[in-house]
Amino acid sequence: MSKTTLNANIFREKRQFFDQGKTLNFEFREEQLSKLEKAILSCESEIISALQADLKKSEMEGYLTEIHVALDDIRFIRKNLREWMSPQVRETPFALQPSTSTLRYEPKGVALIISPWNYPFMLLINPLAGAIASGCCVIVKPSEDSPATSQLLEKIISETFDQNYISVVQGPGQEIVPALIENHEFNHIFFTGSPNVGKLIAKMAAETLTSTTLELGGKSPAVIDGTGKFKTLIRRLLWGKFMNNGQSCVSPDYILLKKGLEEKFIATAKDVISQFYGENPKDSDSLPRLINLKRFDAVVKFLECGKVVIGGDHDRDSLYIAPTVMTDIDEDSVIMKEEIFGPILPILTYESEEDILRTVRKNRYPLSCYYFGKNRELRDFILDRIEFGGGSVNNTMVQFGIPDLPVGGIQGSGSGHYHGFYSFECFSNAKTIVETATWIDPALKYPPYNKTKLGWIKKLLG
Repeated sequence: MSKTTLNANIFREKRQFFDQGKTLNFEFREEQLSKLEKAILSCESEIISALQADLKKSEMEGYLTEIHVALDDIRFIRKNLREWMSPQVRETPFALQPSTSTLRYEPKGVALIISPWNYPFMLLINPLAGAIASGCCVIVKPSEDSPATSQLLEKIISETFDQNYISVVQGPGQEIVPALIENHEFNHIFFTGSPNVGKLIAKMAAETLTSTTLELGGKSPAVIDGTGKFKTLIRRLLWGKFMNNGQSCVSPDYILLKKGLEEKFIATAKDVISQFYGENPKDSDSLPRLINLKRFDAVVKFLECGKVVIGGDHDRDSLYIAPTVMTDIDEDSVIMKEEIFGPILPILTYESEEDILRTVRKNRYPLSCYYFGKNRELRDFILDRIEFGGGSVNNTMVQFGIPDLPVGGIQGSGSGHYHGFYSFECFSNAKTIVETATWIDPALKYPPYNKTKLGWIKKLLG
């Protein structure tokens, strides 16, 4: 059986399942979410093992950043789903009385979820929970670059759900994804990955006017002005930067440091990195590895773009690059044009607010932005003047772990939002209904029209 035929059968099954109306009621959706939660809990050790096989993640990091975030989102959705599904009464203008206006959310239909390799478990489960909550049927395509986790996800999903409702497609993304999108009219496509691939997904989806959610990336800045508890703030910054060995879409990509603080920052960063990973980070169980040789080769080239002041050592055979800090960065070099997606942190300096704006706008619309300090005026300037998807003050990446906050980018860093209600919303169609009573039916609005009727209309409507 060819891939195209196989994909046609898989899609047709989902369309037929959806058209039978089985996913419409609350009880069905809540039951599926409950089954997903139980499946994750029962496979926790297997998930940790798969993440260690793919990325060398520690049990602590695997639990916190993958299992916990996924479970937290599922539980938040379950807690609020009945309310979200209930018709919402909206205000009706006087001119349309006697009427009642309501907003209802209906499932879009059959969805395709394409997930990445960097958080291979959580970044598939979170949108899947939203699709289930909305009442969609789903085909999921996990990344071939994280094979252990992808195979485990297929096992969990196949053992938990009716394959006519939710199923997994494996294989090279560059072959499988175009075959799926070009041959089947999905009702929504959810993609997490690079901006370049996101553009291709958007182009393919445009052929059938299929709605998309694109969770991409970008060069996310971190601004440090030296105010506040300096070591505490640097510890939080580096915790976020080197989590998953820098392979996080919301990771700080570069630092904008107040000029004159370079030596203090480097000394503090050396101390913090040593506390985190020891004198030889290669021996640390707390530092994951790069996903593969392709990623290693892409990241190691950035070491040529400036002066290495911390780290810099690397080993291709073990996919290891040390936690690295660099200075003397040319803003026109490749390290400031591409998302690093690895454990290298460039330092640029600034003297004024306009310097910050000028640098950030060379890579406008980052997915995230971070400010470290207690200068409220500078904080407000950054929050007001820099366009970005989401961020935090005096912390890194924590915004991603709050299910009641939307996650999403802007322009080149993505479109659409998810997490919690926003996951439910992105796989749903907002349907508006106006229901008008028949006990009165003024002739004023009907033809033939004249100046007398117009006069009354103006008086009544103000």
